[in-house]
Amino acid sequence: MQEAFAIATEQWPRTGIPPAPGGWIITTARHRALDRLRRESSRPDREAAAITLAAVSDEEEPEVRDDTLRLMFTCCHPALAPEAQVVLTLRLLGGLSTAQIARALLLTQTTVAQRVSRVKAKIRDAGIPYRIPSLEELPERTRAVLAVVYLIFNEGYLSTGSEDLIRLDLCEEAIRLGTLLVELLPEDPEVRGLLALMLFTHARRAARADSSGALVDLPHQDRSLWDAQQIAAAQSLLRGCLREDKPGPYQLQAAINAVHCEAPDSAATDWSQILTLYDHLFALQPVAVVALNRAVALAEVAGPHRALEEVDALVGLHRYHLYHAVRAHLLVRLHREADAALAYRAAIDNATHPKEREHLQKHYAALSRQ
Repeated sequence: MQEAFAIATEQWPRTGIPPAPGGWIITTARHRALDRLRRESSRPDREAAAITLAAVSDEEEPEVRDDTLRLMFTCCHPALAPEAQVVLTLRLLGGLSTAQIARALLLTQTTVAQRVSRVKAKIRDAGIPYRIPSLEELPERTRAVLAVVYLIFNEGYLSTGSEDLIRLDLCEEAIRLGTLLVELLPEDPEVRGLLALMLFTHARRAARADSSGALVDLPHQDRSLWDAQQIAAAQSLLRGCLREDKPGPYQLQAAINAVHCEAPDSAATDWSQILTLYDHLFALQPVAVVALNRAVALAEVAGPHRALEEVDALVGLHRYHLYHAVRAHLLVRLHREADAALAYRAAIDNATHPKEREHLQKHYAALSRQ
């Protein structure tokens, strides 16, 4: 209840008092309690890891001094497959449930549970120790740690585990870990790129919902609500990365967000530059989600017909609600209303967050009235 009142004091002055304040408080408190129960369910595994790490003698000053970050680097052991490192660390340390991890990675819950079981068995059977890595060992573990931090941030920015649109605790924890990683590995431009990406994204949080709490998509956000200080900090980090000319996926995603943040309004967005950045990103990460995002930019540069052709060629995204939402938007622009309605229905059926479902239902209802 205390946490719910604290959230109310922060949100209500900005969004207004809800119609049923008492019910809002009770619902928010219940969500917080459920989140805590989920986190507590993974406590035994975290405590076991902590006890093992505590065996390090006091004379051995660890290179990674933050407890959470140290455990993350420890879990991301190079003897494990990269995807196994990420799943294990998210489950044990990220506070994410199996369902949340599955949604974040576009996997089934069964697949995630099997991966966790397999990686635990491999650690046990191969005798992989819970040992704090030295500074020299960190680079081979850094990419997995960055992925974990970013997935924690994404879960906070769109909280799939509760009805709240944003979980500030997860967002702020991810940014805290990103800041520590920059201090620990200042020579790695991808580390700075990740922190810049999170800051660009987090700077827009106040504009993501209207006074009623409904989701507001990027083109319609009130940009005066964006946090100029965080955007400036992200721009400074990104400029430093660009000077080194060692582009990586997080730097490119940060650069895409920078273009959005530099535009005074949606109409002024430099979509040609964004498309070029997505071309570079897809060359480094040729995955379907990147191709889907690229198609959004392609539609603004080359038109919706060309973009739809590329979207329809994608495979493996039929359980991803944004795949169907992008198709629906393109079909509307092509005046194929019946096909767009079917795409919106598929997007609604696959969306997991109530705010996203409400947002998609509004588009679907508006289309039905035409």
